[in-house]
This record gives sequence, C-alpha cells and structure tokens, in this order.
Amino acid sequence: MKASEPQDGEVEPARTVDGIDPTSSVPLHVQVRRLIRRQTQAGILVDADGRLKTEAELGAIFGVSRITIRHALRWLVDEGLFSRTRGRGTFLRPSYTGSWGGPLIGFVEAGQMAGVDPGGEVLRQGMVRAPDPRIVDGLGAREVFQLRRLRLADGVTVGIEDAFYPPEIGLDLQRRDLGRTAIYRLFEDEMGFVIGEARQTISAVGADDDYARHLQVGPGDPLIFVERLTADEHGRPLELLRAHFVPQRYRLSITLSRRAGQSTSNGKDK
Repeated sequence: MKASEPQDGEVEPARTVDGIDPTSSVPLHVQVRRLIRRQTQAGILVDADGRLKTEAELGAIFGVSRITIRHALRWLVDEGLFSRTRGRGTFLRPSYTGSWGGPLIGFVEAGQMAGVDPGGEVLRQGMVRAPDPRIVDGLGAREVFQLRRLRLADGVTVGIEDAFYPPEIGLDLQRRDLGRTAIYRLFEDEMGFVIGEARQTISAVGADDDYARHLQVGPGDPLIFVERLTADEHGRPLELLRAHFVPQRYRLSITLSRRAGQSTSNGKDK
C-alpha cells in the first residue's frame, strides 16, 4: 500500500483542508486526531458544555469520512481526552491524560507512546549554581548544568521541565540539540549510561509569576509538580528533574502493581 493511500476503510479528503495532507505518510485518522485534540483544547470544536461536534459535522469540517472520524475519536476516548454518553454525545474531559506507567520514560517517549507529537523549546541551558540544597544533595555538586524546556503536545503548551545534571554530563549535553531530544534514550544510546532506577514524587503547587507567564495561566493557579531523581546502575545520580504541568492539559496516569510477599506502608499491612 502506498503511504498516501487510506487505511482501514478511510477515504481521502475530497477537498484540501487546512492541516490535512492526503499525500502524507501519516494516516488520515492520526492527522484528524491531532487536529481534533489541538482545536478542542483551544475551545474551537466544543460548545459551552464541552460537547464535541457530531461525527457528521467533524467529517464535513475535515473533509474525511465518518469512519475516519470514528477511528480518531476512539483513540481520543481511550486516551481520556473525551468521554462518550449514549444519547447525549461526546464530551471533553476536564484534563488530558498522559501515561507514565511501567518503565522509566521521559516526556518525548511518553508522548510518542500516547500518539501525540511531543515538542520542546529550550528556554535556558548552561552551568548554574544549584538553586537549593535538595539539588546539591541529589546530584552531589554545587555547580550544575540546568536545562529548562517548554513542553508541547501536538503544539499545545502543557508544562515546563527544569532538569539539572552533574557538570561532566552537562558539558556533554550542551554540545547537542536538546529541544526535542529524548534524554534517557540519549543517555543509553549515545552516552553509554545504564540507567538503574528513579525516585519520583508528585504534588501540587501554585504557579509563580514566571511559570504563569510561560504556561499562560494565572499567578497562583494550581500546577502538577513532579520531582524525579534518576541514577545509573551503580547509584550515581544522572539527573534531577523538576516538571510543572497544567492539570487542565495534562494528567498523570500511573500503573501500580503489588508483588506477592512485598510489604507496604513501612511493613504495616493495610
């Protein structure tokens, strides 16, 4: 099958639609899915109650068949962006879901697994004095390399990541294009590190003026705060990550498992 041919009963657009490229190797339902996600989060395709336009209306807007629309929406419902109620329609959920379950993965890898186009813009990079004692303790250095990146999903700003690295790692990183780089993949494939484990905490914080400006929210608005310390197989710290996400645009979904014989809550059975 040629890359431009439709899949699974899809048909090519009968007319040229902004954002739809029938000659692209990207399947139509993926192109439509990305457009629906982006336009919905901008408030274009939903009404005041969060109800999405009908399949027929979306087909007319994007110039594709209802089969293609249905395929795109099925993915978005499974992701958690929409919920469907029989007889009422499809509604926008209050927050976007990104899966961080299972193996240790970064933003780029998580986005690719979720079927979104993960993007990044470097806001700052270079050697700095560690901003607080937790970074000194975590990385064992007072001078660290900081990488601050604006994080995008299908062109929509979802958060900011501040990553701190030991100086010797930072000297290597600063020679690279870090905008869209998957850092963990870079560690393993090009820098020769074997990642051991990471310890992560998740909490809620209020946006200060700087985060509010970059994330286009109000000062004091709630943000999801993620802090993660990643080490190599020998326990040597590789990265201390601090990420702030807008909860209306990104939600963490974590898969938990309980192994037989494993104690929890400091050994107390619940």
